[in-house]
Amino acid sequence: MIKKPHRIAIVRLTALGDIINGTIVLQLIKKHYPNTQIEWFCEEAFAPILEDHPLLKKVHAVPIKRIKKTKDFALLKSTITQLKNAGPFDIIIDMQGLLKSAVVARLIGKNIHGFDKNSARESIASLVYKSSSNIPYTNNVIKRNIDVVADALDFSVSDEEILTKAPCFPSQYKPDFLATDKQNIAMVIGASWPSKEYPKEKFIELCFALEDAQFILIWGSPKEHEYAEFIAERASNVTITPKLSLQELTATIEHCDLTIGNDTGPTHLAWAMNRPSITLFGPTNTRMIYETPINLACESNSVVDIMKINKQDFSIKKISVEEIVGKAKELLLGTTK
Repeated sequence: MIKKPHRIAIVRLTALGDIINGTIVLQLIKKHYPNTQIEWFCEEAFAPILEDHPLLKKVHAVPIKRIKKTKDFALLKSTITQLKNAGPFDIIIDMQGLLKSAVVARLIGKNIHGFDKNSARESIASLVYKSSSNIPYTNNVIKRNIDVVADALDFSVSDEEILTKAPCFPSQYKPDFLATDKQNIAMVIGASWPSKEYPKEKFIELCFALEDAQFILIWGSPKEHEYAEFIAERASNVTITPKLSLQELTATIEHCDLTIGNDTGPTHLAWAMNRPSITLFGPTNTRMIYETPINLACESNSVVDIMKINKQDFSIKKISVEEIVGKAKELLLGTTK
C-alpha cells in the first residue's frame, strides 16, 4: 500500500460494462489524491470510451485480442516493449484479477496490488501481486472495484459517496436523432450471449405499452441491427440509431430520459452517467449493477451461481412486460418506490 502516490496505473482490460462500472474509481482516487496522475490499461477495442477522460493522464490500448487472432509475433514483441517502457508507476492496481491482466500488470512494473488467491477470478493471478485484498468474488462488482482500489491506496468509501458520485464520463453533445417532443427511452437489445437477451417480441410489447415515448434502439453488431429492424417494422415509436462510436453511445445514453436493456455495457452507461435505467437479468443477477432509486433491476426467478454462470439459462424470457412498464412509468414520472 502507498499513501502518497504520484503516478497510478489501473489495469482493467475488458469487458466494456466492467470498464464502464470501474470508472467511478477515478473520481474517488482524485478526491483523496488530487495531484495524482492516473493511467489506464485496457483492450484496444474499448480504449475510445476512455480517451480524453479529464481524470486520466493517458489511456494505453493493449491489443491482446489482435495478437491472439493474428499470431503476430512482431506485434507481441512491440506490445511487451511498450508495456515495459510505460512506467515507472508508484503503484499498479489490477482491477480484473485474471491471469492476462496480472501478466500485463507485471510487464508494467513490480509494485502491483490486486485480489488475493481466494477472491481473484483466476487465483493464479494473485501470485504476481506484491500486495492483495480479500474481497469475495461474489460481492457486488462495483463495490469490488472500489474496495480493491481503496485498499491499495489506504482510503475508505461510503455508500453515500457512491450514491452521490459525479457522472463517470464528461458531458457530451446531444445527438440529433432524439425526439424533441416526447421522452426518449434507450433500448439496449444486444448482449454478450443469447440467454442474456430479452425477447424481441417482448421489446415490441414494451413499445406499445409506452406508446407516448420514443424508443431509441441501440445496436452494435449486424445481428443486433437485424433485431432492431424487426422491432422497428412492428412498432411506430422507434428510432434505430446509426452506427455509434463509444463516445456517441455515451452521448446518447446521457441524453435519454430512461435506458432499458440487457445486462451489458451500454445499459451500465446509464448508471455511470447518473441517468435512470432498468437492467434485465436472467442468467446473471444484480451483483452486476449498483442499484439506486433511479437505477433499477428486473430479475427472473433463476438461482444464479455467479461462479459458474449457466449460459443455457433463458429465464430472462419470463420477466413480464408489465413489471418493466410499471418501473418505467415511475422513473419517467420522476418518482420511485
